Amino acid sequence: MPKATTKTAAKPKAKTASAKPAARKAPKAPKRAPAASAADKKRPAEGTAAPRFALESDEGGKVSSGDFAGKWLVLYFYPRDNTPGCTREAQDFTKAVARLKKLGASVVGVSKDSVKSHCGFKEKIGIGFALLSDPDLATHRAFGAYGTKVMYGKKVEGVIRSTFLIDPAGKLAKSWSGVKVDGHVEKVLGALQELQA
Repeated sequence: MPKATTKTAAKPKAKTASAKPAARKAPKAPKRAPAASAADKKRPAEGTAAPRFALESDEGGKVSSGDFAGKWLVLYFYPRDNTPGCTREAQDFTKAVARLKKLGASVVGVSKDSVKSHCGFKEKIGIGFALLSDPDLATHRAFGAYGTKVMYGKKVEGVIRSTFLIDPAGKLAKSWSGVKVDGHVEKVLGALQELQA
């Protein structure tokens, strides 16, 4: 008698887990340009009328923007008398006074220091031009030379070392902000020569 053959039930195939679609990474947002600081927004644009000023001078009395009508003026703002960078900058401008005069330009320095402090600073290192006192920082702010800056990696409010070249018509011909002292005066002289060419 033939042996009965028993069919074994086929095992159901194990369902393979469907692969989950890889999670999509959100596209990176484009980098935004750093927001302009309050000082940047207030800084007068080249080609526009330079802010007017009238400040007490170490040479006695007030010096105003009107005193330079019809002449070129290099107006520079610096943080503080008797500090290393400000001393070098004043010395560099003093060395350039004769060359600036040949180009029909005067130079004037401005800081928040008192007239008395300016007198001592000038005498100490032999500065060859007027230093003006702006204790309430009104003129600094008008030129955008006071605001947020980075010092030792930290954002602080303070004077922004700046230079403005004002033409005989009282317009801002050229400006420099966040000035690095070394070689700066030569850049100013070069710009003045180029503008007069």
